[in-house]
Amino acid sequence: MTLTPPVAATRPHSFTSHGMTIEDPWAWLRDPNYPDVTDTDVLAYLEAENAYFEAQMAPHQPLVDRLYDEMKARIKEDESSVPQKDGDWLYWTAFETGGQYRLWWRKPVAGGEDQLILDEPKLAEGKEYFRVGAIAISEDGRVMAYSTDDDGGERYTIRFKSLDGSADLGEVIPGASGKWGETSIEGTIGNIVFTSDGRHILYGLTDEHWRTRTIKVHRLGSDPADDVTLYYEDDPVFSVGVSETSDRRWIALVTSSHDTSEIRLYPANDPFAEPILIAPRVAGREYDVDTHGDTLFIHTNDTNPMWRLCTASIEAPGEWRERIAPSPRFYMTGVECFRDFFIVEGREDGLDQIELHSYDAGAAPKRIAFPEASYTAGTGDNPEYDQTVIRLGYESMVTPGTVYDYDTATGEMTVRKVQEIPSGYDASRYATERLEIAARDGTKVPVSIVYPAGFPRDGSRPLFLYAYGAYGHAIAPGFSTGRMSLLDRGFAYAIAHIRGGDDLGQQWYHDGKLEKRTNTFTDFVDVARALVADGWTSAGRIAIAGRSAGGELMGAVVNSDPELWGAVIADVPFVDVLNTMLDETLPLTPGEWPEWGNPIEDKAAFELIRSYSPYDNVRAQDYPPMFISGGLNDPRVTYWEPAKWAAKLRATKTDDNILLLKTNMGAGHGGKSGRFESLREAAEEHAFVLWQLGVEG
Repeated sequence: MTLTPPVAATRPHSFTSHGMTIEDPWAWLRDPNYPDVTDTDVLAYLEAENAYFEAQMAPHQPLVDRLYDEMKARIKEDESSVPQKDGDWLYWTAFETGGQYRLWWRKPVAGGEDQLILDEPKLAEGKEYFRVGAIAISEDGRVMAYSTDDDGGERYTIRFKSLDGSADLGEVIPGASGKWGETSIEGTIGNIVFTSDGRHILYGLTDEHWRTRTIKVHRLGSDPADDVTLYYEDDPVFSVGVSETSDRRWIALVTSSHDTSEIRLYPANDPFAEPILIAPRVAGREYDVDTHGDTLFIHTNDTNPMWRLCTASIEAPGEWRERIAPSPRFYMTGVECFRDFFIVEGREDGLDQIELHSYDAGAAPKRIAFPEASYTAGTGDNPEYDQTVIRLGYESMVTPGTVYDYDTATGEMTVRKVQEIPSGYDASRYATERLEIAARDGTKVPVSIVYPAGFPRDGSRPLFLYAYGAYGHAIAPGFSTGRMSLLDRGFAYAIAHIRGGDDLGQQWYHDGKLEKRTNTFTDFVDVARALVADGWTSAGRIAIAGRSAGGELMGAVVNSDPELWGAVIADVPFVDVLNTMLDETLPLTPGEWPEWGNPIEDKAAFELIRSYSPYDNVRAQDYPPMFISGGLNDPRVTYWEPAKWAAKLRATKTDDNILLLKTNMGAGHGGKSGRFESLREAAEEHAFVLWQLGVEG
């Protein structure tokens, strides 16, 4: 181990676009054979950075161990889910004490023995990484299809299991290491859907660029090489997937980009029948579909970014009639049909709402009331179409996760499970608030914050600030046992619901993408400055964290306002934005252009991305202490993005603050896969924050 930071070599490399030449002397860190990374110089640099990480963290290992033990003690090791009925069976999952992976169980509703139907710990034996992707069970309950990933590359292999005898069936639809006849394939991804007779499955297949453009049909018992292509998408901006309608009469084949969708329905008993096209793609129009009898329920943003609900008949799917108009306050996020009612979910003023609606258009909806001023709630696992009791989930920043059964006839809520914290939890020791902070353009940005009771507002305490701010993904103000290790050491913990997510509606998302992307970064900085002004903390006492596109946020704000931050966690950060968006051979790039812009064809997009891309804007200035992570097998944010960024920061920054780069050599975008291995990574990051902010461990 070494205490000397590695220095990545520089090698001349440049490219010219829109008349501008860009120098990139660390471009060599991208192995040209990716996704196979075999270049000895690249591997040597990543291993040197990992050795430096280990050496720097070694003196703090007792703190890492202490944090890990705390976090583990808050987890019920033999955790199990609440059983849920689906047909003739009750299904649930469980962990064994000490187990890293789940066991999948079922038993007959009529009574009988518990049946172990999938043993993840056994499947994961001897593997550095393991994850189950999708699971599907035939309608008669006799066959299971499941997909697994062994390296974090998200190219899944599908296998089949007879649940009558609980034995694996012979056929395998291979992942990245397999061959399809004479053609190399890159594995499966997404949902698996059985036809109603249980004889076929539909699944998505990735191409060599890890783009899901093909839907295949596999007949059980046949050679996967003979699988039929049901649909192929020509446009690389779009991807495809499959799902079921709630009544399971139809299989939905969904073609979508970031801002446009197109859906075809196939009869669940005949995937080779002529499909019903609900509506052809129109740029900027998104919709999803469920069915009730011969009526389509179409949830769409065609007239308003708050979305609306329309209906149409199966016979005339393009003739939409408005059922629920868009609301200026209620952001409709989803609709699900059941036999006797349908559920509308959404957010009002940023808080989750669930409404039950009668199919009788004259009846008033019933909104489910929740007790706290800031929380997150939603429907849970409700697989049956004919249900009168709905499974719900609820939590807040101070309330552990709670599972309810809601009786749709009486409105009675029955608690089925409350997240158990074996080491103990007293909610009265903490308080939570929802703040509104004005950004520099006057926009009010919501902030959810939790803190120890009696927290002084004199600027003396540290604060942990988290955000994401991209892809219309809202960060819910939920509960976290890991977060308690910071709260119990005097931290406040805040979530900034910045533009780029859809916390306040789809327009909130639109106001943080494309030409408005920088609103995301300035919102975050403005929230931090306001929290300092209001006494929650002080400049230099703020730890910040973001992951993936949230890591891009971290890169932008350390360039723009480095003096605010006392410690920075950037996990699998999307920081080499310009180079990635200019390379249409990369897995996600064409599909990402609606989110970031296409700098290949659009000079304005090129100039805007170049103006904020974290890697391109590293400059000679002091930077805060930073902990950067990456995954060698990551297909979403390729390993060289954090590696190049760390190398450029080391060569350019003017301070002596610590900079760590850790690359998971056997994992991908999600980090390590085991339940406790992921806790160990969280403990390392928390230890880094406590070390850099000088907080007693």
